Amino acid sequence: MKTLQQIVAVLLLALLVTGQACAQAELKPGIGITLSDVSKNPVNGKVTSQLGWQLGGSILFGQKFYGEGGIFYATKSTAFTVTSTNLEFENDFNGVRIPVALGYHLLGDQNDQVALRVFGGGSAFIVTSVSAPGMSKDDFTSPTWGVFAGAGLDISMFFLDLQYEWSVSDVSSLSTVDIGKSRSFIANAGIRLPF
Repeated sequence: MKTLQQIVAVLLLALLVTGQACAQAELKPGIGITLSDVSKNPVNGKVTSQLGWQLGGSILFGQKFYGEGGIFYATKSTAFTVTSTNLEFENDFNGVRIPVALGYHLLGDQNDQVALRVFGGGSAFIVTSVSAPGMSKDDFTSPTWGVFAGAGLDISMFFLDLQYEWSVSDVSSLSTVDIGKSRSFIANAGIRLPF
């Protein structure tokens, strides 16, 4: 846990240094979808991914190499099926997702009409509420720390980012909720506002 916090601190420092070194910056408000599942199924059932969403924005600093930090309100959804009865329950985890990334424009840069980017970084997901039968937000780890990698496409004033995120901390520390770590596919789209 301490090592992950050090990694996040280094990424934040890199983002600040990149922002100071480069005058180019853009605000990126966006909306997206998430598909989340977990690394292991509980003893009495199976967990499958469901469609969730996120809304927020980020700030990008730099040109060819860049740093980006953001904040999003997100819902990560899963379905739990009880093996013995085949009953299915939907579970929603609502919270604030804070990603920090370093990236590189493979084709073009921030000023071009079309650009292709790759990026990676760390994130924190702070649970604000949980909608799961018989559970509360206190039953789940908050924040959960994660790492992610992805690619982005910029066309004119629009962007599309696709990323895969792995949590490095367990979803819950309770032995009755032993579902391992979360994994999420995130697609985010929006507009680019240079400033």
